[in-house]
Amino acid sequence: MLKQKSWVPAYIALGTVWGCSFIFIKQGLEFLTPFGVAFGRCALGALSLIIVLKVRRQKYPRARSTWLKLWIVSMLLNVFPGILFAYAEVHVTSILAGIINATTPLMTLIVMLTVFREEKVLPHQVIGLIVGAIGVLSVLGIWRGVGHNSWVAILALLAAVTCYGISFPFTRRYVLPLGLRTDVMATTQITAAAITLLPLYLFNGIAKDEYRLGPVLSMIGLGVLGTGYAYIWNFSIISAAGSSIASSVTYLTPVVAVFVGWIFLGESITWNQPAGGALVVLGAAISQGRFKKKLTA
Repeated sequence: MLKQKSWVPAYIALGTVWGCSFIFIKQGLEFLTPFGVAFGRCALGALSLIIVLKVRRQKYPRARSTWLKLWIVSMLLNVFPGILFAYAEVHVTSILAGIINATTPLMTLIVMLTVFREEKVLPHQVIGLIVGAIGVLSVLGIWRGVGHNSWVAILALLAAVTCYGISFPFTRRYVLPLGLRTDVMATTQITAAAITLLPLYLFNGIAKDEYRLGPVLSMIGLGVLGTGYAYIWNFSIISAAGSSIASSVTYLTPVVAVFVGWIFLGESITWNQPAGGALVVLGAAISQGRFKKKLTA
């Protein structure tokens, strides 16, 4: 367990790795299909987590019902989003994908208020959703349609974050009560995702037989760090600093995604993307009650 003051390096590493995930996906698409990218990241992530499990002398759960619940989580958190994000990035920039990903807290709130109905709608949540919605429309530059972006790709991104939004309350209601260790839960989840994606990879996983060092290293980073050890870092931050600080890493990832996509891929940035992204982050922060005292004062 991390000491109270030692969670900062893990926090920075997590935000950086998750922020770089979108450029890793873009690079991986050079030689893999969306199916291949989704499988590759889960297979490498599962392998890295299995090593952690072996070192810690832990084992997979045996109950079929536990595997079923974690398989559902893997579909919502890894399989569908993995395919959808990779497909979208065939048509849009990694910068746009990273900014849309920042709407995950807002989508989680919408799911909790409409599907799971675990809480009443509060004024700050409504304000946060409105600000976030304006931010999304600003990112897309809705006043000029969607510009050069594909509507299908944008819908794929929104579908992916919707899966994220469903996965978190589902996990809290059906998986956390099982009392599993977090490393066991994460390893089982990612393993289930890799097994599910394997047939799709075998069917159509390789785009071309050309394996340059940069894209290959990107996939290793995406799998081992972004899909594997990132879960360990996240759980360690929650343990050392609390879930509130851990969840705020979603505010760091779009910033990293924008700068990395701009610097390393030369992707263009229009004024409305960072401005809209700031509104998305602000809306997520408001909806989570981070400015609740100021709003109610």
